[in-house]
Amino acid sequence: MNILITGSNGQLGSEIKDLAAGFGQHRFFFTDLPELDVTNAEKAGKYMKGNQIEAVLNCAAYTQVDKAEQDKGNAALLNSGAVKILAEACSEYNALLIHVSTDYVFDGKNFKPYTENDTANPKTIYGKTKLDGEVEVMFNAKRAIIIRTSWLYSHFGHNFVKTILNKCKSEKEIKVVCDQIGTPTYARDLAKAILEILPKIPSRSRGEIYNYSNEGVASWYDLAQAISDIKGLPCKITPILSKDFSQAAQRPHYSVLNKARFKSEFGLEIPYWRDSLKECLGKL
Repeated sequence: MNILITGSNGQLGSEIKDLAAGFGQHRFFFTDLPELDVTNAEKAGKYMKGNQIEAVLNCAAYTQVDKAEQDKGNAALLNSGAVKILAEACSEYNALLIHVSTDYVFDGKNFKPYTENDTANPKTIYGKTKLDGEVEVMFNAKRAIIIRTSWLYSHFGHNFVKTILNKCKSEKEIKVVCDQIGTPTYARDLAKAILEILPKIPSRSRGEIYNYSNEGVASWYDLAQAISDIKGLPCKITPILSKDFSQAAQRPHYSVLNKARFKSEFGLEIPYWRDSLKECLGKL
């Protein structure tokens, strides 16, 4: 297949790029700005037609959760407007669209892992624009799936894991929120999963939603403590409550994802979050 990866300089796109050599049956087109502006319908369509694109892995997104609260226009442009453009282009050229979404489409008030059928109720601009993007996929793509993920990190780019690692190396004590519960997800695991399920995606799929994160559950405090423990750092990590940590956007207090559908339909095993964290930290 001729596969277009948008946002290829981000965490997920970079991991797909790193794994591409192992999937030599495909021809990959890695794009980001300025190579391809996915908010420009004419340019997106021309690129897809010119390169005979058969599948699009949309990794492009506005992911600055706090900044989005004051920058709604740009968040909506990339998380919703660009998705509509890609969905329409995929329909025009009979290409499969794989769109990556987020646990932030939920309000975090659940008491058990969210399934794909649970009602979305985002509390942030980021979450609302990502949900709008999902709707654009459902309405405009003839063949597509949506993958919701959570707490993404990688040895590429900027993320919580790298931030905490650097703080633990330079500071004697740090404070980390302990009352937000989810699952850290190694972008490399997600990238590999996407590449492996490509030939298994049913031709009838039209905006089907799947959850994917690593296995297990953790708080941000648990994740920070694991980073310190695995790297053998002496930094003291103190748990604090969300109300004592100032952030512009309200994070979900509980956003664990139920991955039963993904595992059942695609037959893949998902690694435990701490095992994947150890693998990633080995590269840092």
